[in-house]
Amino acid sequence: MIHVEQTPNPDSLKFLSQKILSKVGTEEFRKSNLSNIKIPFIREVLNFSGVELILISDNFLTVKKEKSTSWDSLKPMIISHLNDYFEKNDDPILVKNKTDKKSDDNETISKIKDVLDTKIRPAVAKDGGDIKFKSFDNGVVKVELQGACSGCPSSIMTLKQGVQNLLKHYVKEVNSVEAI
Repeated sequence: MIHVEQTPNPDSLKFLSQKILSKVGTEEFRKSNLSNIKIPFIREVLNFSGVELILISDNFLTVKKEKSTSWDSLKPMIISHLNDYFEKNDDPILVKNKTDKKSDDNETISKIKDVLDTKIRPAVAKDGGDIKFKSFDNGVVKVELQGACSGCPSSIMTLKQGVQNLLKHYVKEVNSVEAI
């Protein structure tokens, strides 16, 4: 059963599944990178007219559409495609690659990632998005906003008032946060 939720971004919808969609955490896929995407389900949805990007997490899929596209036709297509996938497959859409390895991080970066994972990512996921750590240098944390958060009008306010304040509170080395 697929449930659909609105997100703060009117061009994004969150499709919740009772089945696991990803065993690798949250990943974002953009239509502009279609030629590099090997996962058939992702390629097919990105080929739907009007779909810009897909964000897949453990139990939800966020789809961001072009402004000119209506949800009236797109929403049933996505629900149908998800249901069809799970009628034919027992495995999640994203599964672990045996060559995936964790990189060794320094203590400050580990603290930053921990705050992002435990305090920020769950809140952002409720709105159909995700936040990915990209780098930390000279007190500046760079993150990437994904899914419904990508291009959302309130994302800069969320970034500065929410993410930056939490990171500065929990990790004294952090001075500011920027989206890339």
